[in-house]
Amino acid sequence: MSDMQQLEFFAIPSPCIGVCQSGPRGYCKGCFRSREERLHWLQIDDQTKRIIVKACNRRKQSWLRKQEGAKMEQGRGEQQDLF
Repeated sequence: MSDMQQLEFFAIPSPCIGVCQSGPRGYCKGCFRSREERLHWLQIDDQTKRIIVKACNRRKQSWLRKQEGAKMEQGRGEQQDLF
């Protein structure tokens, strides 16, 4: 029974959060979907939607790591106040 797939009873909702702007690599700054993924969302099957949502989560995590790294780099260049 451990190798049985979980049954999915609900439709996969759009990950859109209403911030519809393309970033420098073409992904939405709000949901991290590509233009094609956004354009065809209503026509694709639920399995493909799950794959896209997982990809969006990976893209978001990568973006967050890059943002954190950039903040750390900025902090290194500034002299810390000793008093």
